[in-house]
Amino acid sequence: MKKVIIIGAAGRDFHNFNTFFRNNPDCEVVAFTAAQIPDIAGRSYPKELAGSQYPNGIPIYPQDELESLIKKHGVDECVFAYSDIPYEFVMGIGAKVNAAGAAFSLLGPKQTMLKSSKPVVAVGAVRTGCGKSQTSRKIVEVLNAKGLKVVAIRHPMPYGDLNAQKVQRFASLDDLKKHNCTIEEMEEYEPHIASGNVIYAGVDYAEILAAAENDPSGCDVILWDGGNNDFPFYQPDLMVAVTDPHRPGHELSYYPGEVTLRLADVVVINKIDSADFKGIQTVRENIAKVNPDAVVVDAASTITVNKPEVIKGKRVLVIEDGPTLTHGEMKIGAGVVAAHRFGASEIVDSREYAVGKLIDTFKTYPNIGTVLPAMGYGDEQISDLEKTIANVPCDSVIVATPIDLNRIVKIDKPNTRVAYDLQEIGAPDLTGILGDFCKKMGL
Repeated sequence: MKKVIIIGAAGRDFHNFNTFFRNNPDCEVVAFTAAQIPDIAGRSYPKELAGSQYPNGIPIYPQDELESLIKKHGVDECVFAYSDIPYEFVMGIGAKVNAAGAAFSLLGPKQTMLKSSKPVVAVGAVRTGCGKSQTSRKIVEVLNAKGLKVVAIRHPMPYGDLNAQKVQRFASLDDLKKHNCTIEEMEEYEPHIASGNVIYAGVDYAEILAAAENDPSGCDVILWDGGNNDFPFYQPDLMVAVTDPHRPGHELSYYPGEVTLRLADVVVINKIDSADFKGIQTVRENIAKVNPDAVVVDAASTITVNKPEVIKGKRVLVIEDGPTLTHGEMKIGAGVVAAHRFGASEIVDSREYAVGKLIDTFKTYPNIGTVLPAMGYGDEQISDLEKTIANVPCDSVIVATPIDLNRIVKIDKPNTRVAYDLQEIGAPDLTGILGDFCKKMGL
């Protein structure tokens, strides 16, 4: 049997195993490696999920042990299976794998996409933080207005008990507590719940799909709400990719973002309201170069602030969505835009006031800059976030996360929330595109 290591980050790696390796008699997966997300190495993929071929489960090691694991187990092939990674980094891992004696590979849609009995609209992005979530919300809004019941399925974020997270259904805020969600998970699930929609996630995406198709509230359309810049786990009937002109060129230099772009039927150029013309034009030219048949939608990421008086003339701490700043490599988000537009006197640099695991975050991602990432992958990190906020000598706090952070941590200063939504500019727009899709699918 071919001995395999899956190089991952608690998401795509498990899906690749489930769809391609779990019942594959020609391969033995001897280990997973873990990166990107803190504190997920040292676990195991449990025997209950791994199947009869793996009675002891499969160990998960830190990625920095990859080369020694290849040699120790006589590994034949390593499969790279996580996302939002520059090409140079991917091939750097490939070089290490080859030098250690193993082959290096990437699985594609044919090996990993599942077919749904329902029409599927998939939303992906070329980088973390492009505006995929607000695009997903807009699509659900348009389809709901047509009387259709949409059930969303989110890209995996199983950072806890993998058996308990096999299939997760979220229909109320109580479900977030029930499943012990991290801040990152809540940021993705809560906006769907607040809109009255059901969203699924977990580990086994065949079981998740079956549950979503037969959801007790009904299901006319499956919405794949993709994570990072990964391509869908399900075969899409309509594929939407979101691009970001604040990071022009990244759509052709990150894995698997370019795959997502090339697969797209519709490409959204988001944040046109805050990006410069040169960046917008670069993205537009790159779309035309690799996917000239795609329909291009121009869009703004419009922001609203519930308490603008908390910003004007104040020294503010800005808290932004964590993954957007970390592996998304953004230095600004909606919070910084709001600080400038609503007249903050200063954005206070949070770095020197960080404590605990937030110090590690800033060391790992030194280009974050002055803003504070809303990191919360566990109780310790959430506690460190609360202490860091308390430490920063500011007048007020701008919270630009998709959730009400006040529910999770105590913010001991005046604060305001920033919301952001997708607003299409001119035509074509998603309403027209989805109207055509519904006609095509007989909905």
